[in-house]
Amino acid sequence: MKYGVFSDIHGNLEALEAVLKDMEKEGCEKYWCLGDLVGYGANPNECIEKIRAIADETVLGNHDSASVGLEDTAHFNRYAREAVEWTSGHILPYNRDWLRKLPYTAMVDGILLVHASPAEPRSWRYMNYISDMLKGFQALEGRMAFIGHSHQPMILINRGEEFFSINSEEYRVEEGIRCIVNVGSVGQPRDNIPDASYVIWEPEIRTVRLKRVGYDVATAQKKIREAGLPEILAARLETGN
Repeated sequence: MKYGVFSDIHGNLEALEAVLKDMEKEGCEKYWCLGDLVGYGANPNECIEKIRAIADETVLGNHDSASVGLEDTAHFNRYAREAVEWTSGHILPYNRDWLRKLPYTAMVDGILLVHASPAEPRSWRYMNYISDMLKGFQALEGRMAFIGHSHQPMILINRGEEFFSINSEEYRVEEGIRCIVNVGSVGQPRDNIPDASYVIWEPEIRTVRLKRVGYDVATAQKKIREAGLPEILAARLETGN
């Protein structure tokens, strides 16, 4: 069984379509979406509807939550706030209702799916520093989780008293360790690589594989600009930061 695990689509239809095509080519049979379907990009409804049709599990992200009025945007930066306000005005009612019903977490075969961190999922914590990593692992029930939120793919490991991260395109999960996998971002990578990011998980061989997929960046940028969204949201797609 192959699972396609992806996150942070952010209304980028071109990136999502490229990733879905690649997952099909790779033989993925089930799909897990870790939230932030919307925000930043110009195709929120199209992205929601494609994910609704294919994903076996989907959890709520902070941009999803804010775009459907479940929380305010006081903690968002200016550009994110403008994107949320635009998105909120464009989401169709049935897609809004669907987003509002998404859970903050899901547990599948002992694996936690969560947008940000196992620690206080509703607080949208990042897991970029050792202190965040410790809190995440302390809160983790079980041995494995998939997350998104930071837009930076990374594998976090807890082996005994050790806590560390590895950057690898493929990793075989060792027996006896605990592992939190950040799958990166489909629609707005921020690790200086503009290609869309997602992960293939094969439980039978305990292997996590990070994939990068090129897509039509120019068309995604053109749509953002034509929608009147902030220019930075289009420009950053070229550089992946």
